[in-house]
Amino acid sequence: QVQLVESGGGLVQAGGSLRLSCVASGRTFSSYPMGWFRQAPGKEREWVAAINWSGGNTMYADSVKGRFTISRDNAKNTMYLQMSSLKPEDTAVYYCAALTNGTTWDYWGKGTLVTVSS
Repeated sequence: QVQLVESGGGLVQAGGSLRLSCVASGRTFSSYPMGWFRQAPGKEREWVAAINWSGGNTMYADSVKGRFTISRDNAKNTMYLQMSSLKPEDTAVYYCAALTNGTTWDYWGKGTLVTVSS
């Protein structure tokens, strides 16, 4: 079992920055990949970024590449999403997820709301 808790969301003006955190508990944090997803109002949840168990490999959706940075601190059981140059279209509830079974995102946090004003 893995429990995930996101924090760091809030209201920011376009062009601003925010850093989201996701604290994990339960299974050994350094043993599985992690990811960030988001769901905007009226839209389906979409994948944003992913990071492997060590933090050495990262991947990004084209919509956030160059603006967002995913990272993790295994000593703190925490994953981060540094978001810069935010746009109104980045407004969404952001979720962290864990891929512990090797095939699907099987654990999810409850999300944190990011609102970007124009």
